[in-house]
Amino acid sequence: MKKKIEFTKLVAAGNDFVLIDNRFLRFSRSALVSLTKRMCDRKFGAGADGLLAVESSSRADFKMRIINSDGSEAEMCGNGSRCFALYCAGLRNKSVADLKIETLAGMIYAHVNKDQVKVNLTAPRDLKLEIPVKINNRTLHVNYIDTGVPHAVIFTEGLPSMEIVDLGRQIRYHKIFAPRGTNVDFVEVTGAHNISIRTYERGVEDETLACGTGSVASALITGLKLEQARAIKSTDPVKKKFGVLTRGGEVLTIYFALKGNVFSDVWLEGKAGIVYKGVWHV
Repeated sequence: MKKKIEFTKLVAAGNDFVLIDNRFLRFSRSALVSLTKRMCDRKFGAGADGLLAVESSSRADFKMRIINSDGSEAEMCGNGSRCFALYCAGLRNKSVADLKIETLAGMIYAHVNKDQVKVNLTAPRDLKLEIPVKINNRTLHVNYIDTGVPHAVIFTEGLPSMEIVDLGRQIRYHKIFAPRGTNVDFVEVTGAHNISIRTYERGVEDETLACGTGSVASALITGLKLEQARAIKSTDPVKKKFGVLTRGGEVLTIYFALKGNVFSDVWLEGKAGIVYKGVWHV
């Protein structure tokens, strides 16, 4: 006997997600993994980078579960959290709302203003600069930071024409980043406050059209390196704002404060939208 599951397809900056309300469905983790693999298949399913599940929280307005298309559970997803916040604002019949959301990476906060969604991420951690990583007898200098999920950031030129999937996969699985692995962001600086980014995403195991936490990681590392190059050092936190051009063509806005090597008040902003609603037959 088949069961009908209502779902919503959402997109933010080219990252697409299917979302279910698990407060009532009460799927176990194994059931969510099985459902995700089938629903996210782009040939035989609805097609998505991952599945978002709304769950109840005793500490926040809602709890967000994120299952990547390969069935692995992610601690955090920047663009996914913006889609999630947009949907949850709709649950309250509000086009403008402030929400507190529980995630595996910690508590995050979201401000929804119609299709513009801004999320305040958990404090970045585990910053490491210029890590030598040997790939195919070549040493790359990789920067690393955890913005809710791990990210390796590599600066390059000629980004639009680069083949990043094979190199990204090798870095993603490199022993230096074991056992968690890492997302891999290739970044080109295009202005004093602008960068372009392409991301090989862990869990999707391919390049995606955008990555919210990767855009944040790349903006943070870029801001830090530019600040280190300044002759004048500030004793107060320096407020930064970066425009990040994604592979999908949308520019995300990243806000943060920087003092020394410490980041605070990190926000990710961009558009999010509902594409369609449907019924999945299990």
